[in-house]
Amino acid sequence: MKKLLLILFLPIQMVFGQNEISLDECYEWARENYPNLKQAEIWREISTLNQENIKTNFLPQVTLNAQATYQSDVPGIDIPIPNVSIPSVSKDQYKAYAEFKQTIWDGGISNMNAKLENAILKNHLSQVEVEAYKLNEQVSQAFFTALVVQQKVAVLIAQKKVLIEKLKFIESGIKNGVIEPSAALIIKAEILNLEQNEIQLDAGKNSAVQMLSLLTGKLITQESNLVYNKSVIETNLKINRPEFMLFSKQSGQLNTQIELLDKVRNPKLFGFGQAGFGKPGLNMLNDEFDAYYLVGVGVSWNAFDWKNTERKKQVIKLQQQMINTQEETFTQNIHILLSQQKEQIKKLEKLLENDQQMISFRTDITKVAASKLENEIITSSDYIQELQAETVAKLNFEIHKIQLNEAVEKNKLIKGR
Repeated sequence: MKKLLLILFLPIQMVFGQNEISLDECYEWARENYPNLKQAEIWREISTLNQENIKTNFLPQVTLNAQATYQSDVPGIDIPIPNVSIPSVSKDQYKAYAEFKQTIWDGGISNMNAKLENAILKNHLSQVEVEAYKLNEQVSQAFFTALVVQQKVAVLIAQKKVLIEKLKFIESGIKNGVIEPSAALIIKAEILNLEQNEIQLDAGKNSAVQMLSLLTGKLITQESNLVYNKSVIETNLKINRPEFMLFSKQSGQLNTQIELLDKVRNPKLFGFGQAGFGKPGLNMLNDEFDAYYLVGVGVSWNAFDWKNTERKKQVIKLQQQMINTQEETFTQNIHILLSQQKEQIKKLEKLLENDQQMISFRTDITKVAASKLENEIITSSDYIQELQAETVAKLNFEIHKIQLNEAVEKNKLIKGR
């Protein structure tokens, strides 16, 4: 209900009445209106923040510390030495200091983390594209549903015009006393029947255009003229679905994780230092508050990790196998769908050929029936029966024509636009 109210209050420039609306425009509008696309920008912002955090790995790390302690014992020399006074160390000690640590080389971990973050971003963006692509199928289904109804209504209106003209002729004959009044009633009843069918079809189109309006964010009305340019069946067998890009990015992310694991056990070189003020300072024999500092260079290396890294690599390789299996399954399903769609297209092409012949036959039969009606050889009911058969033939032709276009479009969507 809320979505419907939103549509009712859309700006005037977003309302489409008599303007022609193509399927490609609906695809474009639906993509622009798709809320999930906002996730792409969110993922980019998250990635930028993570990249900034990675860069701080090579900035100095400063830690401020302070402590006061009381010890039960302190180092001392109990052996008396003549003429030498050895100071004692206080049991209460105090110090406040700042520790510095500067990464000089981290074994390439930061660079690989930056590369991994970029791979993660590409993975998320590909997932967003996959979700957005699924929207095309919903748009296509709603569009062609509305288009079928639109063409059905057009055929009924054309047939109603024929009946109205025929009614004028019959009413003229009734006035002249050459045709029975009941003949006009039969024609009027059929016109009313066509109008009722129009009402039912309008309700069906209204449902479809409401769906299009929700998907596209545009207020498309029943008066909107949906147009679809006949598609050419593509012979190119290349499949260009966004899912394949997603599989590629997922695999790429796992490859980067393996590269990162190769760097984890590399030796790391760092500088460190400490500056502070305490009692005692670095000179333990000076029992006074004193400033002090120390600097140095260190190396750390995890020389043995009990094959932990190797097992992590094996897990990632198994995950890669799962992705490869998913891609193979997806490819197989796509080829099955394309094969089914190819047969559907062939079937509809044959039906259209038969429809054209049927329309030709039925049109001639209706013309003969109209002539017989005018000459009072047949009744209005007989004429209506032949006209209805012609209408059915024309409806079948229009429906099959749209279904063929829909099948070709679906074939495109399966392969990837």
